[in-house]
Amino acid sequence: MSWVLPVELRLLAADEWQEREKAHQLRVSRYADPYLARRSAGKKHPVEDFLFTYYTQKPGQLRRWHPGAGHVLLGAEAVGRQGWKHYRMLDDGELAFLGLPEGSTAVTFDRDAFLADRSEALAFAEIILRGTAARPAQFGCFGLHEWAMVYHQDRFDLRHEYLQLRLGSAGTDKVVEDNRIRCTHFDAFRFYTPDAVPLNELAPSRESQRRLEQPGCLHANMDLYKWAYKLLPALPSELVMDCFELSWRIRAMDMQASPYDLAEWGYPAIPIETPRGKAEYVEHQRSFAAEAAALRERLAVELDVLSRTVPA
Repeated sequence: MSWVLPVELRLLAADEWQEREKAHQLRVSRYADPYLARRSAGKKHPVEDFLFTYYTQKPGQLRRWHPGAGHVLLGAEAVGRQGWKHYRMLDDGELAFLGLPEGSTAVTFDRDAFLADRSEALAFAEIILRGTAARPAQFGCFGLHEWAMVYHQDRFDLRHEYLQLRLGSAGTDKVVEDNRIRCTHFDAFRFYTPDAVPLNELAPSRESQRRLEQPGCLHANMDLYKWAYKLLPALPSELVMDCFELSWRIRAMDMQASPYDLAEWGYPAIPIETPRGKAEYVEHQRSFAAEAAALRERLAVELDVLSRTVPA
């Protein structure tokens, strides 16, 4: 037989995995349902839409619960999974190996197919995750990337055209000019206005991403969600949602520290143009970095599971 059995394998009875599936869907609904209602009504939210509009994982995809590698779903209800990408039914030989009766319905993650399709994505995620974890965290950016995105905004299109700048255009520009800007994250830097680009002490690029990502960066820690969902269904959905919820809270703080006035949206400003605001920002940043470090390690463990097998 060609099947390769993971080092650790867990059989999930129908009632057990369906309970986890329901809990996951309820967890996703807390965030996805308001977004979908706003979208249907043609409304926007500058903070709470972000994870569904910036990242490519859509609400329907996020609702799908996956147990991750090393699990077998039992019961007739699992049949539908065989139509999901990177899932497959166990054959009779595999059922016998696991001590299951012939003809049992059992579905598992198709590791071989996943690795054939996603090996490059897996390798890149591993480079980013392990490289980021190995570098010292930097805590002196104060969220100025958002300010650089609207620097000299009168000359360029404002990214959030329905929001007002808390300090006005001139005041916002002065904050950018009075502070050191050293953003390490390409996917923030690429949204700078042209006039702000030369003010950044670094020039992040997609090519340099694997060398510059560092664990104090809010956006690098938000992107744990991206790396997690890109590796579905190899990862458990509970881990993906842990990354999602951290990213959600980081986004809220990132926008509180931005130049926009979000008071009417229920997000009071963190005034990073003041010493008090800078101190508050760094306090949150350090806390998020600690949470992200734990999630990054959990993701690394899952990557190891994908690469460890023994012959069946």
